[in-house]
Amino acid sequence: MSSVSARLEALKSRHTALSNKIELEQGRPGASDWYLRALKRQRLFLKEQIEGIAE
Repeated sequence: MSSVSARLEALKSRHTALSNKIELEQGRPGASDWYLRALKRQRLFLKEQIEGIAE
């Protein structure tokens, strides 16, 4: 596996983990809006990195 494809897989894995964490937080009563926004920003950053590599 090349280093680029390994990096892409690692980013996708982190993106999926963040998506799962966001889902759990949204279902939790009293979830912090600030924390959810921070998680979503991280997920968006990962998505942009993934798209930059995949192009």
